[in-house]
Amino acid sequence: MQNKTIFSLSTLTATPNACAIVQGGSAYPDLTGIVNFYQTNWGMGLVIEAEFANLPNTTTNAPRFLGFHIHENGNCNDNFANTGMHYNPTGADHPYHLGDFPSILNSNGYAYLAFFDGYLSLPDILGRSVVIHSQRDDFTSQPSGDSGDKIACGIIQKTKA
Repeated sequence: MQNKTIFSLSTLTATPNACAIVQGGSAYPDLTGIVNFYQTNWGMGLVIEAEFANLPNTTTNAPRFLGFHIHENGNCNDNFANTGMHYNPTGADHPYHLGDFPSILNSNGYAYLAFFDGYLSLPDILGRSVVIHSQRDDFTSQPSGDSGDKIACGIIQKTKA
């Protein structure tokens, strides 16, 4: 229990090393969010913290879980058509792409999640995009988990620390 407290406090008080400001596309223009990336003190892995508002309305049969990934390209233009595939430098089958993240749980338009990824580092992600999809990731279907349309995007940029 003590380690969980330390993890939470360090995430809440540290300045992120990188972040992505997420904005919805034409279908969800009010969708906004931020994804913060913290390099661990021991150099391996990242703590990732994300918060989103105005996600698709869960009372109109919209999915509660939404796919959340890092994509290859840092280009959110043209309704996110140029973000490329999930970031997957090793050519692994889904769900083992380095860009695969846990799904977002949409709670009446709001979501918050924080997790540790032991495989990514800042040089891996800078300049790439984070994307929210319209459906949950089934973590099985190839190549991208049948997670639906891209509904929001943000480019990962180094923060000024």
